Amino acid sequence: MTAPAADRARYDRATAHLDAPLAIVDLDAFDANADDLVRRAAGKPVRVASKSVRCRALLERVLARDGFQGIMSFTLAESLWLARSGFDDVLLAYPSADRSGFAELAADPKLAGAVTVMIDDVAHLDLIDAARDGGREVVRVCLELDTSLKLLGGRVRVGALRSPLRSPAQLAELARAVARRPGFKLVGIMAYEGHIAGVGDSVAGRPFRSRAIRLMQAAAKRELVERRAAVVRAVRAVAPDLEFVNGGGTGSVQHTAAEDAVTEIAAGSGLYVPRLFDNYTSFSGRPAALFAQPVVRRPGVGVVTVLGGGYPASGAAGPDRLPVPYLPEGLSYDPQEGPGEVQTPLLGSVADDLLIGDKVWFRHAKAGELCERFDTLHLIEGDAVTATVPTYRGEGQTFL
Repeated sequence: MTAPAADRARYDRATAHLDAPLAIVDLDAFDANADDLVRRAAGKPVRVASKSVRCRALLERVLARDGFQGIMSFTLAESLWLARSGFDDVLLAYPSADRSGFAELAADPKLAGAVTVMIDDVAHLDLIDAARDGGREVVRVCLELDTSLKLLGGRVRVGALRSPLRSPAQLAELARAVARRPGFKLVGIMAYEGHIAGVGDSVAGRPFRSRAIRLMQAAAKRELVERRAAVVRAVRAVAPDLEFVNGGGTGSVQHTAAEDAVTEIAAGSGLYVPRLFDNYTSFSGRPAALFAQPVVRRPGVGVVTVLGGGYPASGAAGPDRLPVPYLPEGLSYDPQEGPGEVQTPLLGSVADDLLIGDKVWFRHAKAGELCERFDTLHLIEGDAVTATVPTYRGEGQTFL
């Protein structure tokens, strides 16, 4: 029996008493992936990206392991909810315009001590001050550095459109603005190199594209290591008690950890290992999060139809944003229909071995987005479900 076939047998046995649709996390794979992130971080703590997990029980599980420290959140409302739930080190990775959230933050010493917010503009400080509503707590802030690679004198830009802060002088200037402003404390710098950490460099069937990606990423790493170090020196000259410099992502853990200027690594998708993280030469992980859809029709030879399954991921639309049928091996979408809102036909000779009610296991494209489709995750160890835990959605929390 092949390893995938053995996994399918385990998952089917573990969930035989459960009706699909359902979602699982294989804890053996989850823990192995966590160990790999720690190994690649080489002694620097890993801050867990909550958007890639979206389940409090699993955030608690991974933060209980050596090598992990703190959460990187995605909205202010989520940050406050996590802090009220007992998480005491939450870095909000994106600027917010949540005025009521800032009023809450500025009025509560526990929340203000646990949550750090992101800024890249003096206007963010103005918005927070205007939202305080009498709250006097010091707000912890982090500056975000633009990591994009610029070529040909800036005419070509590679990387996400995030912070406008690029040069050491720009970040130092904003650091001085924070230092002058009562009610704020600058505690960190963040720089997410998504064009390195979030772009696979070994695209199946695309050798020339893969080579181009590797060349781009090599140039981006060389440029960023020098610029990030200069930025940190410039900001530390203003704020010598800076607590952290955060960088990286699942696809760049070991490269970012090697930079002296970086004190901690961000990662989250590497715990679940969705399909977008299959195309990397720098690491490999074990798929840990899956969802199952039930066979509900057998339209003809070599075809079955499962219920639902059309769970596209965010980002530029394309085939790589779709979930893929995973187990049993050998199934593919009907090119005329693809994964559907209510039903999904699947083609392949293996379809003839599937019966009404059998489960087909899928891998989704982006890590935490699976949890927006399911209110619980069934946690599997060996061939048994050992716990069933709520996702954010299952706790009534839908932050975006």
